[in-house]
Amino acid sequence: MLIDIAEVFIKAGDGGGGRVSFRRNMKGPDGGNGGRGGDLYISTKSDLKLLNQFSTNTNFSAENGNSGGANRKTGKDGKDLEIYLPLGTCVIDKNTGKEIYDLNIVGERILLCKGGQGGLGNWEFRSAEETAPRHAEPGQKGQLKELTLSLKLIADFGFIGLPNAGKTSLLNELTGAHEKTANYSFTTLSPALGVLNHKIIADIPGLIEGASAGKGLGIDFLKHIEKVKVIVHCISCESSDLLKDYQIVRAELKKFNPKLLGKRELILLTKSDLVDKKYLKNAKSKLKVSTDEVLAVSVNDWESLEKLKLFLKSLGG
Repeated sequence: MLIDIAEVFIKAGDGGGGRVSFRRNMKGPDGGNGGRGGDLYISTKSDLKLLNQFSTNTNFSAENGNSGGANRKTGKDGKDLEIYLPLGTCVIDKNTGKEIYDLNIVGERILLCKGGQGGLGNWEFRSAEETAPRHAEPGQKGQLKELTLSLKLIADFGFIGLPNAGKTSLLNELTGAHEKTANYSFTTLSPALGVLNHKIIADIPGLIEGASAGKGLGIDFLKHIEKVKVIVHCISCESSDLLKDYQIVRAELKKFNPKLLGKRELILLTKSDLVDKKYLKNAKSKLKVSTDEVLAVSVNDWESLEKLKLFLKSLGG
């Protein structure tokens, strides 16, 4: 299962405290400084399942710095911590709702929380007026953040449509994926991915009327369409009103983000083996009011699948 949203608490390491120490027979201060707390970084990888790590652990902290020692010995610095996040992750401040980073480059490395400085030992406070200071500084606290991590898939093609439109079966046939299918709504509960001709296809869970307001599976999956290059709108030939099905989904896209309507779109009439050629001709005619790119396909029709593969290849994502 692909986890595409997570809430996490992250913290850089605290600085170590300074040391109060004196040489033998109180002949002067020699307390060392505390070590620096570890920094916390995030880095981007292409593994889209990296958010799954937060299903069992949502608290991450870099190492604290060690306290200073005697003989003016500085405490050891805390180790930095690097957290890997999938390409396409939006890093959002949970408290303000503001987007901090949008991770779109593999290998990108960002300092997210800076470790605290170590406190000064009593050696640093000696002076002509105070030759035996008995105080030292505590280490500074490391920065902390509460974040929402929201993954938006960066795919070449995004399969969308109402529930039970045959999207997942089609993904499996085209790419060799092994996603669950069944003859009922919402079989797909998380985005599924496959690869065809080195292009990524994302199967977006079924949308319903009201999805942009959170109905059904809601906006959690509408967000994935934002970064898809080409929308592949699947409409089942079993539908009693093809045009209405098309308009329902398009209306939800518009409500969620009007810019989505500007993306290139291919309409697929799925399960085409269940109807005759006359039906398909009329169906294509109705839907071509919106776009000239309308194809009929069935997972039980090898020839139609091959035509679709060639067409997707020609689109190039």
